[in-house]
Amino acid sequence: MRLAIVGGGPYCTYAMERLAASVAAHEGPIGLDIHVFDRTGHFGAGGVHSDAQAPTSFLNRIAKHVSFGADESVEDAGPLLPAELRPNLYEWCRRQFDETADPRFDIDPDGWPSRYLHGLALRAHFSQYVEILRSRPSVTVTLHHAEVTDIEDPAERQGEKGPLLVASTPVDDGQGGAVTRTTVDRVLLLTGHSYNDPMRSERTRRWVECTERVPSSEFVPSAYPLRERLTPSVAGPGQVVGCAGTMLTGIDVILHLTEGRGGRFRRIADGELRYVPSGQEPRSIVAFSESGLFAFARPLESGLSGAKKQKRKGIFLNVEAIDRLRESFGSDPVRVGRSVSRQIDYERHLLPLIVAEMWLLYYETLFGADFGGHLAQASAAARQDFLDRTAGTASTEESVRMLTAPIERGVSEAVDALESLLLGRSPYVSLRAEARAWSFDALLWRYVDVVLGESARERLEAGLDDPAEVASIVAGLESPTRHAVLPSGNLFSWERTLDPIAPSDQTSPEQYRKAMVEFMTVDHLWARQGTFSNPAKTAADGVWRGLRPAVVHAVNFGGLHADAHRTFLGSWLRQHNRLAYGPVPDVMERIQALIEHGILDVSPGPRARVDTDGDTLVVTGPRTGAIRPIDVLVDARVPSFDASADIAPLYPNLLRRGLVRVWHNPHTGRGEGFEPGGLDLTEDFRVIRPDGSVDDRISVLGPAIEGQRFFQGGALKPDANHHAMRNVLCWLRTFWKQAGTGG
Repeated sequence: MRLAIVGGGPYCTYAMERLAASVAAHEGPIGLDIHVFDRTGHFGAGGVHSDAQAPTSFLNRIAKHVSFGADESVEDAGPLLPAELRPNLYEWCRRQFDETADPRFDIDPDGWPSRYLHGLALRAHFSQYVEILRSRPSVTVTLHHAEVTDIEDPAERQGEKGPLLVASTPVDDGQGGAVTRTTVDRVLLLTGHSYNDPMRSERTRRWVECTERVPSSEFVPSAYPLRERLTPSVAGPGQVVGCAGTMLTGIDVILHLTEGRGGRFRRIADGELRYVPSGQEPRSIVAFSESGLFAFARPLESGLSGAKKQKRKGIFLNVEAIDRLRESFGSDPVRVGRSVSRQIDYERHLLPLIVAEMWLLYYETLFGADFGGHLAQASAAARQDFLDRTAGTASTEESVRMLTAPIERGVSEAVDALESLLLGRSPYVSLRAEARAWSFDALLWRYVDVVLGESARERLEAGLDDPAEVASIVAGLESPTRHAVLPSGNLFSWERTLDPIAPSDQTSPEQYRKAMVEFMTVDHLWARQGTFSNPAKTAADGVWRGLRPAVVHAVNFGGLHADAHRTFLGSWLRQHNRLAYGPVPDVMERIQALIEHGILDVSPGPRARVDTDGDTLVVTGPRTGAIRPIDVLVDARVPSFDASADIAPLYPNLLRRGLVRVWHNPHTGRGEGFEPGGLDLTEDFRVIRPDGSVDDRISVLGPAIEGQRFFQGGALKPDANHHAMRNVLCWLRTFWKQAGTGG
């Protein structure tokens, strides 16, 4: 069997690991000829995850939570490589440090490593897997530093499905880019992230037109690779750079242009971080986006003493609830590609469950598991009513109010009891003796631990028998994590979660900047307080990340009707990423320090836009009133995959040849149909042609299938039965069956 793998990034490493383990365990003869193509030449890491990444770019996952192959947690993984060949990223770095004493590898298991270290480890593991494969006499592996531009089907004219020709152009081979055609039986497309032709999007086309009207300006349509796209000649000293994007890519751009140009961060006496410029940075970086907000800092995976991380099943948001909504309120069965679905609405059906789950988890964290269990029980009737009746008629706001009303009543009772004690209105003994469905003691001390800290607990315990003494102690307390001292000041707000900067603070550039710094200061404290301990961070992380499989179940294969799907990807996905997939506190503290220094300008605020003012390119803030001239505009966003608009030639050529088709969510009487841009595939990742037939020879994994399926990225995680490895295994089982061997 001749196999071509197109794209040598992380997914390729995972696929090679499974191939290596399967081949090593196979006792009979096995003939396998593998060709791996990668246009960057960074085999195992690819471009985005390359070891050539700027050292200022960080992973947003701790080192011990990154792996490179299957482990015992992966269902039906097949043969596993020996444990010593399956280190996580921390263990791999530790080995490198022990062997070389190179300080780059001296990292903590709970530390947040530079992205290039991940790239180094990916490449090392890839090479190891190649060696295992090549150790079998009947297996060959050929690496092509080349860009695949097309796939040809010579047998198509005869109506057959024979070998395919993979057309590729060698990179920097000195031969003028001559096309090479490699004959293969199967193709696995793992092309990862690319970017789209800027003229195919209304927004980026306008940016191009604006920069063309200002000859002295420049537009950079894609930030990666940073060292190649953002050189000093493009974005150098004296220039003002407009950074269109405030999520992970935008943060990478900002740090590359500051710390990456020799600037330094140092702690001053009060512990705050300050930026010391090198003089090689741009004069200013104007960062802007639709929300005007950076990604929120990701919480540390820590908690109060004795807390244990457990997989939490959603009370409101779970697969069973979504299936029930689909059965009760879904559309008539609709054929979406090769799937049939009863489609539901995101905002009316799914969002109320998400918001209610956040309410519950917030108060479970603030007041303890005992009280959280009481709230879950108290809200059971409202949940059933929503699933059986209300979801069919109520608006999103009405459903949220109905679902959270029992929680609000329970919280009000708890707040009244707590504040009676803390304000000295009622003695502890009487409050403790009252009959309730929850433990006052457990709630009190959980609240004190979360909000006020250990020293406050000790003082309160000592004065607990005297209401006046309790009130006196509380009057002198401050929360070390910037919470309000009294529980009535710590109530959950969904609106404030989405928009933490009040409209009154968006009325001028100076006020917006001040409010942004204040918000980030608190956000970083809360992120360092960590999961299990900080209510806001636990609610966001535990729902938007922890219960992501339920959202995936709702969205995949046309689970949402077309308009809802468009809204989800166009709006709510950004909220999802901002709340739960931000960088670590160390990184976001750097961003705050750059704002406070003044080199990073966030004054445009929400809904900023790019325009021209005479012969000047400007970023304007309609809410804050800011007008900021810029010299260079960088698109610092990761675009959604769009096969027809991809800047690389492969997917447009495959569409033109009719070898693939774009996935389509059809019109169902609720507006126009929707094509996110990703490819249409079978459930086991084989491509579907325009006529609806399945081509067994071509399979696709990764971002190219976003749209039909949600959340196809993410580095492999150990001990998690990770979705990326499950996807690889799904492809692999089909591949071995086609090859006539069990692997």
